[in-house]
Amino acid sequence: MSSETQIASIVNDILKVEAIEEAFSCVLVHQPNNESEKITTWQNELKGVMTGLTKEQQEAAVRQFLSMAAAMTNHRRLQLLLSLLQNLVQSNFLPARLVCECILSCDKLQYQLEDFWVECFVLIRHIIGGVDYKGVREIMKGCKEKAQTIPARLDASVQPQLKALENVIEYIFDRNACLLPGYFIVNEIQKAYPDSKNWPHWKLAKLLSNFVESFRNTAQMVSIVGHSKMLPVVEHTGYADHLINPWLLDPTTLKFSLKGNLPYDPDLLKPQTELLRYVLEQPYSRDMVCSMLGLQKQHKQRCIVLEEQLVELVIFAMERAENESLPAEGTDGTVANHWVWLHLSSQLIYFILFQFACFPSIVMAIHDKLAGRDLRKGRDHLMWVLLQFISGSIQRNPLSNFLPVLKLYDLLYPEKEPLPVPDYTQALCTHQMAITCIWIHLLKKAQSEPVSNIHRPIPHTLKVHHEFLQHLVMPNTSLCMGSDYRIALLCNAYSTNQEYFSRPMAALVDTILGTQKNQQQQPLQTLQNTAALANGPTTPLSMSILDSLTVHSKMSLIHSIVTHVIKLAQSKSNMALAPALVETYSRLLVYTEIESLGIKGFISQLLPTVFKSHAWGTLYTLLEMFSYRMHHIQPHYRVQLLSHLHSLAAVPQTNQTQLHLCVESTALRLITGLGSAEVQPQLSRFLSEPKTLVSAESEELNRALVLTLARSMHVTGTGADSLSGTWCKELLNTIMQNTPHSWANHTLQCFPPVLSEFFQQNSIAKENKQQINKAVEEEYRNWSSMSNENDIIAHFSVPGTPPLFLCVLWKMILKTDCISPIAYKILERIGARALSAHLRKFCDYLVFEFANSVAGQHVNKCVDSINDMIWKYNIVTIDRLILCLALRTQEGNEAQVCFFIIQLLLLKAAEFRNRLQEFVKENSPEHWKQSNWHEKHLAFHKKFPEKFAPEGIMEQTSGGPNQYQSLPVYFGNVCLRFLPVFDIVVHRYLEIPPVIKSLEILLEHLGCLYKFHDRPVTYLYNTLHYYERKLRDRPLLKRRLVSAVLGSLREIRAPGWALSEAYQKYMIRFGDDAVQWIPELDYYIRLVQRIVEMETISSPGLANWQYNNLTPFQMFNFNTTHNSLLENKYSYMLALAHSVWHHAGVGQITTMPQFIKEKLQPVVNSEEQLIYACHLIGPTLARFNAERPHCVVELAVSLYEMLERVDHTQSHLNYMDPICDLLYHIKYMFVGDMMKNEVECIIRRLRPALQMRLRFIAHINIEKIHTS
Repeated sequence: MSSETQIASIVNDILKVEAIEEAFSCVLVHQPNNESEKITTWQNELKGVMTGLTKEQQEAAVRQFLSMAAAMTNHRRLQLLLSLLQNLVQSNFLPARLVCECILSCDKLQYQLEDFWVECFVLIRHIIGGVDYKGVREIMKGCKEKAQTIPARLDASVQPQLKALENVIEYIFDRNACLLPGYFIVNEIQKAYPDSKNWPHWKLAKLLSNFVESFRNTAQMVSIVGHSKMLPVVEHTGYADHLINPWLLDPTTLKFSLKGNLPYDPDLLKPQTELLRYVLEQPYSRDMVCSMLGLQKQHKQRCIVLEEQLVELVIFAMERAENESLPAEGTDGTVANHWVWLHLSSQLIYFILFQFACFPSIVMAIHDKLAGRDLRKGRDHLMWVLLQFISGSIQRNPLSNFLPVLKLYDLLYPEKEPLPVPDYTQALCTHQMAITCIWIHLLKKAQSEPVSNIHRPIPHTLKVHHEFLQHLVMPNTSLCMGSDYRIALLCNAYSTNQEYFSRPMAALVDTILGTQKNQQQQPLQTLQNTAALANGPTTPLSMSILDSLTVHSKMSLIHSIVTHVIKLAQSKSNMALAPALVETYSRLLVYTEIESLGIKGFISQLLPTVFKSHAWGTLYTLLEMFSYRMHHIQPHYRVQLLSHLHSLAAVPQTNQTQLHLCVESTALRLITGLGSAEVQPQLSRFLSEPKTLVSAESEELNRALVLTLARSMHVTGTGADSLSGTWCKELLNTIMQNTPHSWANHTLQCFPPVLSEFFQQNSIAKENKQQINKAVEEEYRNWSSMSNENDIIAHFSVPGTPPLFLCVLWKMILKTDCISPIAYKILERIGARALSAHLRKFCDYLVFEFANSVAGQHVNKCVDSINDMIWKYNIVTIDRLILCLALRTQEGNEAQVCFFIIQLLLLKAAEFRNRLQEFVKENSPEHWKQSNWHEKHLAFHKKFPEKFAPEGIMEQTSGGPNQYQSLPVYFGNVCLRFLPVFDIVVHRYLEIPPVIKSLEILLEHLGCLYKFHDRPVTYLYNTLHYYERKLRDRPLLKRRLVSAVLGSLREIRAPGWALSEAYQKYMIRFGDDAVQWIPELDYYIRLVQRIVEMETISSPGLANWQYNNLTPFQMFNFNTTHNSLLENKYSYMLALAHSVWHHAGVGQITTMPQFIKEKLQPVVNSEEQLIYACHLIGPTLARFNAERPHCVVELAVSLYEMLERVDHTQSHLNYMDPICDLLYHIKYMFVGDMMKNEVECIIRRLRPALQMRLRFIAHINIEKIHTS
């Protein structure tokens, strides 16, 4: 017999009534004993049936039972049947979940069957406590579905049904009952009713919305204060993707991706259009925008929200132009609001080119937004922006893509009379005639599309413009570049019409190239003055001319230049490039819109071709250009060039003094110029082949790389834990294989732990200076005793000879005041590359000599001899010698001696100081504003010619033509080469307190050179940051550094450009007054200190809550306290901490768990302090989860430990629920069961109420909690 049949039989038996019983039912007295015996019998029968059934059979049996119960008209009988069912659950013969689910899915459970409905929900309410929490969640969903079946109009007949249902939901929601985590409940409600609308029944709305509201506190604890108002610092350097994490937005909605379905503040849930628009407005922001929105070039995905914001930016620019009171023309030949329009065109080209945005849609959107608004003043600028894209892409796209521009024209140019030709001596004319240029491009395209849909001639309004251009472009008019913009206008109008375009473009190129006819270029001559070797035109095209060319014209111009340089290199003519061409080319490379033909072509096409052609003069020029002319180049190109340089350095032909020096100087600039945030992401791209980043021979370059790693790790906070340092282990190993070296203790103390440990574990034996001294004496005796020239050359230049020749030469000058000509032949044999090893030995030998020298007179003589080697005999350059000295490993007294030598070399002789003063006085770092750079450059080199031994000297002495050639110098000189060396020198001095005084003197005399530093403020920031411990108690030295670096820029920067007024006042104090400056309380440093000092969390008001009329959640809510003028030190401090951590790099916030554990956790005793700690920790969890998941675990453990402590110290807890909700948020959003073992034992030690709430994390049975 099936279980259903058995159930039916038992139920029928229960319901069977004798005829006599029915007849006398109103007068019969029932015997309770008899009744209970019957019930017991039925219970046992039912239990017997249920025993041994499968789950499916049990379900069928319960359905049968419910179906029969639903048919009851007698309320008492119905209650009896359902009580029997309840007994089966309570005596564990049926699972509670199965019974509840069968009830909710029973088709008879309809509100019209009032008794059945009410009694069923009463039964669920009684047995739901035995259901597991996942089952309770399903039951809750079922209840909500049933609620939807009840009519909205409630009359008395339906109210009991709704009340019975409401009782069940209330019980599920009861925090003390803890049937399931509240976190699950809020998740279900928020998912089902995201906008708090369409509740299952209005009568339940309050119950549901109140429950959601109870999670506001949890949402507050995990929200960053002011998140929607924070803006990133957009750098030109490009980012590693992990640095973008705090700013990620959904590419469809522009919303933050917030963890969990919590009732977050509406500001956090809305589209963050202001954030995207702000980033779009910043220069060099393209990469960041793509990373924020997850856009990848290889996937051509259109992003509507990005399109909308680009349109908004155009409209803002149009509005701004309307209110513009500035003259139309800037003082430097630029258009008013020049940067805004330039930047807009750059952004539009980039995002449309990669198909993230659609040109016709953008134009139509601009049209629709301008329609009905009288915004005309910016129309020419807008057309200029559109012309940039149209001229560059119209040849590759159908005409229909560009026709919406005509609608825009009709809207913005309503004039009936022709517009006059603008003043073509002003840059503005290129904007004023942009619309005519657009028409010319459209009409040209229409000719090539037979079925074109353009049937309009050039409008009458533009007739005069058009005629002017047509007349100019005719072959019978002579074209040459004057001081006006006519040639730029022609290039812009006809760049898609080859027939007309070639003449104006040729005129541009001739200006910087010099025509071969009238200005025959000379092959390189053997002149003493390397700067004078360049010839041809010297005046480059001005920035205002280049700005006034469309992107398409710029691309043609740069293409012409590159083609010319390549032809020249391949022709092997040794012809020097015209200075005007080189300067113009370097100016063009700054434009990001022409990146593929520009910097990308420079690195991947031009350099390799010139190198293959062995055009060393051209290669030298290109490297100089990169060093002194190219700013804001993306880091991946710079690192790519660095790897090129290392492979270049190994080629025999570059083993020539001038070229080798140039290669090393360029590499040094690239290494030291890497931004702290660039180092790891950029170098990591080469980790599979670390040899490409490491010099095979140059210890100095590899040491500079180690110092750059150290600075980067320190500033980004990634050098403290070994995990952060693993990425560069292979790089360090390669460095040690190629150029094994050690560091002095005073340097290791400044290194981040990761690097310090590496060099301590990989130490190398120190060389005995006494031995070097003996060896030098012996070699000098050999020199003195040998007479045969060939023998001497063979002895000193044979491979494997100790590299002591520079020591011998110095001794020779010291003793004889002259040098034998044979020396140059030996130097030539040794070669520039191998001479580096001689230079290192020479530096160590000098330190030994000076350290053991007693007489002051002898010291002076020693220094004079070194100076002669540099300035008189040109054997070493001052920049290489100082770099090598500064990077040798010297300890204690010898280190001081080494820096004493550096000071003497830089200041004792006048040669270097004279050059420096002359160069700084006569030149400006803003070369892009100059037209006469080359003239000043020549004058400097004429006054201070620079020769390089041995080649330069042998060139002079041999008398006839030979294989040596000096290479033409366009930009460099000894002062500029010295700048990156000086950066290193300053840092080395800072590591040794006894030589600090010497540093101050050096800064006083040489600090003016920082006027020409690429990134002076970044360098100063890095220095103050990296050496903070060393400088902490030296305010005067700090002030001296600031004044040397920033003071050098006084003449070319606006007042107050870098320093606050308060600091400027401090800078001019003297005497005792100058020693210490303690800023006023409102000074920002104080604010940052307050986080560190931890005053807030241990303040008495928090430790013993003193705000009885407020909850901690109100006190810690920035908006509440700020807008209500309440005491706000807590919320302001949270806002500041959140802001600092939000902007911090991953390395910097990785120290936060340690800060919480060591500084904050020990002082937390009260519940309010714990909640404050939750507010500090909560908002960082999502970021840690993405970047350093182990930190989430550490912080969560800290929270549990703090909770345990508060639980033991406080008798009563008011805020258990929000705290537990936060812990569930951490479990379900971040850690899962990962930390079950760590927290389970803590939860078991908490009070029962907390154990009940957290039992789903620790998996504790309710019985155990009650018995504990």
